[in-house]
Amino acid sequence: MRTKNLLTTLLAVTMAFPAFSQSEEAAVKAVIELLFDGMRAKNPDQIAAVFSEDAIMQTIETNGRTGVVKAGSVADFVKGIGSLPDDAVLDERITDYQIAVDGPMAAVWTPYQFYFNDKFSHCGVNSFQLVKMASGWKIVYIIDTRRKEGCI
Repeated sequence: MRTKNLLTTLLAVTMAFPAFSQSEEAAVKAVIELLFDGMRAKNPDQIAAVFSEDAIMQTIETNGRTGVVKAGSVADFVKGIGSLPDDAVLDERITDYQIAVDGPMAAVWTPYQFYFNDKFSHCGVNSFQLVKMASGWKIVYIIDTRRKEGCI
């Protein structure tokens, strides 16, 4: 009887793990979506809320086949979005989400197409690192690529 109870408990835990993982993935995805919804709304408070206090923001500028990493600050990014004219339209369209979660850490890979005032600007990939903190999932690092050719 004891063995049966142990096996039943182990089976229940094993079956619950994918559901827990999926809910964490959904929570991580929701943070990324809040970022892009905040950009569309040009809402600096919403954008700032998804980042950790000391988040790092970088982009890779390409020169042929090599890249150069350029650092930016989240504060400058938030301020820049918030100071756009009311009629400016930002639309970063995510074409896929690849999310991996390990306990309090998550990695997210999101190919995208970016439109400014309804005109295609560029495409690339965002790579996010998130940490689950007391206040919830926060972006601690983002790096992206940008290109005008080879877009989907």
